Amino acid sequence: MQDDDFSLFKAELRGVKPIKHDRADTGKPKADRQHVAKARQAATLPTSDATRVDGLSDQFVIDVGPEDPLNWARDGVQEGQMRKLKLGQIAFEGSLDLHGMNVEKARETLWEFLAEATRLEVRCVRVTHGKAVRLDGKRPMIKSHVNTWLRQHAAVLGFTSCVAKHGGTGALYVLLKRTMMDGRDE
Repeated sequence: MQDDDFSLFKAELRGVKPIKHDRADTGKPKADRQHVAKARQAATLPTSDATRVDGLSDQFVIDVGPEDPLNWARDGVQEGQMRKLKLGQIAFEGSLDLHGMNVEKARETLWEFLAEATRLEVRCVRVTHGKAVRLDGKRPMIKSHVNTWLRQHAAVLGFTSCVAKHGGTGALYVLLKRTMMDGRDE
């Protein structure tokens, strides 16, 4: 019976050629680890001090008037949270005053302020942009830009004009996303 199995096996292998090398083909060659490490390191270095991409665009600035109240919320933010924010019932833990700054300086300062507040897990901050009633009759620049920038910032869940004692339409309460409490904010 064993001879019978062996002869059947031999018959099945008829015409099969033996492999000439003893190494398996694993597909594409592995990347040079040193090259990959250098590329990763280079990607973390700033390209230039002059070039700084912060994600805040000025392509389309929403013009607002000096006394216009501002109110905005990202999709999914509870109305009750926004109502409390508008009434000043959520305590702000940080405040930023942009008075007297040009647009670029205001943008840089706001970006750094929001980054720090996010890092510290702050829930709510106040940003004073002013009303800038201009003699030339044009809309307030900083207020309009802040209104546009905050809508673009990933950490901002919503904002609304402050109650009078905290600056009224010249300032905003800004509700921020907290990463450690993931899932509770939205």
